Amino acid sequence: MTVKLRPHHLLCMLTYVGKGYSQAFTDNYDRVIERLAGGEEIIIGEGPDEICQPLLETTEPHCHNVSVTERDTQALLDVGKLLGRTLQVGDRLEINLSTLEGLRQSFAGGTTRTACVGCEWFELCTTVSADGYDSVKLHIVE
Repeated sequence: MTVKLRPHHLLCMLTYVGKGYSQAFTDNYDRVIERLAGGEEIIIGEGPDEICQPLLETTEPHCHNVSVTERDTQALLDVGKLLGRTLQVGDRLEINLSTLEGLRQSFAGGTTRTACVGCEWFELCTTVSADGYDSVKLHIVE
């Protein structure tokens, strides 16, 4: 099976500590993280993804906002640069321990955080990465 993620969620998953917009959102996110930790492959999607699902039931989900789409575009460029390849919608990624550590190191160093500018979770993610990702939910064991 695969997990459909929009590009900026490739960054969000790095610092996810169980906080979110609602209990339904965090419960769903926890399930997605378990699947990723279990080795499911990621397919890069466009627009709302599996993490967004609970938000789509709200009156005005921000998942469709232009600012979120722009965040996706920047994340795709930054993550692709880090991985040494051009990434696009439909590409598949396997997140192994080495890739996860590389993404987290780059995130902590600020080189893949262009997409995070203006995000309401910016400060939380900064704290999580500065603390060495000790409280994160996503762990890959090889």
